[in-house]
Amino acid sequence: MKRIGFIGLGTMGKPMAANLIQKGFNVTVYNRTAEKADELARLGAEVAQTPAQAARSSDVLITMLSNDASLLETFYSEHGILSGIHPALTIIDSSTVSPQTSQKLAEELSAHFVDFLDAPVTGTKPAAEAGTLTFMVGGSQEVFDEQQDVFSALGSKALYLGPSGSGSNAKLAHNTMVGINLAGLAEGLSIATKAGINPAQFLEIVRSGGAHSKQVELKADKIIDRDFSNQFSLKLMLKDLLLAQELTNKFQLPSPMLNSATTLFQMGLSKGLGEEDLSAVIQCYEDWMGVKVTRASEAAVEAASAAEKQASPLSGRERRRNTRVKLDISLKLSIYQWEQEGSFSGQNIDGTLYDLSESGLQITSAAPLAPDMFIVIHFPQEAELPPITARVIRIETHGSNFRYGCMLSALPPYVRIKLEQYIEDHIEYAL
Repeated sequence: MKRIGFIGLGTMGKPMAANLIQKGFNVTVYNRTAEKADELARLGAEVAQTPAQAARSSDVLITMLSNDASLLETFYSEHGILSGIHPALTIIDSSTVSPQTSQKLAEELSAHFVDFLDAPVTGTKPAAEAGTLTFMVGGSQEVFDEQQDVFSALGSKALYLGPSGSGSNAKLAHNTMVGINLAGLAEGLSIATKAGINPAQFLEIVRSGGAHSKQVELKADKIIDRDFSNQFSLKLMLKDLLLAQELTNKFQLPSPMLNSATTLFQMGLSKGLGEEDLSAVIQCYEDWMGVKVTRASEAAVEAASAAEKQASPLSGRERRRNTRVKLDISLKLSIYQWEQEGSFSGQNIDGTLYDLSESGLQITSAAPLAPDMFIVIHFPQEAELPPITARVIRIETHGSNFRYGCMLSALPPYVRIKLEQYIEDHIEYAL
């Protein structure tokens, strides 16, 4: 069984090292903050005092560090990795760093007959704990094949992508999409919440539509449950986006969405959210709109619905029915009826507007009309409405009067809006 060294026992490194121990590997761990190794020691790990000691006692050394500076310091410091390397050692770096750093280390180690793979991962803390990470690997294909047992112990998939730096390039492209997707989730949720839509209900729509994504799966419930415990920190997300910007600048590749996402996470960092989960960036939007994006309890939803019904101004058909306000708007009706092909007869009668429905009007009149008869409705001059054409589709008898259901014909949207506003104003006056 291979002897594995593991350096970097943070959010991702600690559960990865624990998986190696549980799979039966002999594991030596090192972390700059020594206390982080205590739990792994209880699981059976040896604890190294320096990075050099971890390298010296290993066949394979894995590093999982937060950024380029930390990785390079771990290699080049006085008791760093380079002080403990030996021929036939393989180093697998799973940090997210610049491709240039990966290529620099590969070249340096090659001169000492040490193999190097840049092998960053996809998946956050839950995937590290479950051993379902995906590795994207750059370096020698032969070395990659030799380390399949290690990759299998830590993840569900490992993909060889090409020479040194390929894994780091892929990781930056991947995390560009992560940052953009999370920003889209936060922005869409904010729009819906500001519009008065229950965030939990909105997410049901998202999960069943084209906006669904891995970020929705991982972060949507964290946002509305106000759980910003760290799975992948906001400051590390920003670090990766800034590295991706360096890459696109090198390629002279415009990246407007990357730039927007980077700006958003920089705002989050300036708010002091760096140590929280990247989903905490929603708090930027909450500040801007003055509303929290949160899951409402069933009782709160029912109370809000009841309050809305009580507080909302009366409007539309329900308003007129609930308040029993008689519209009593006098109308003039021009009646036209075909007599034979090429001719028709017409007359003007009095009527009263009774109600407005989604697709037409209800009008009362003492004059008898026939089904399918076309009428032209003339409102009072104060309404400033053009004549409106309708067809009689339903007739009810009420004493000496008739109530006609009339379907509006080709009513332009702006006329309907003006008609509804006129009726609303009439109700306000009546109340």
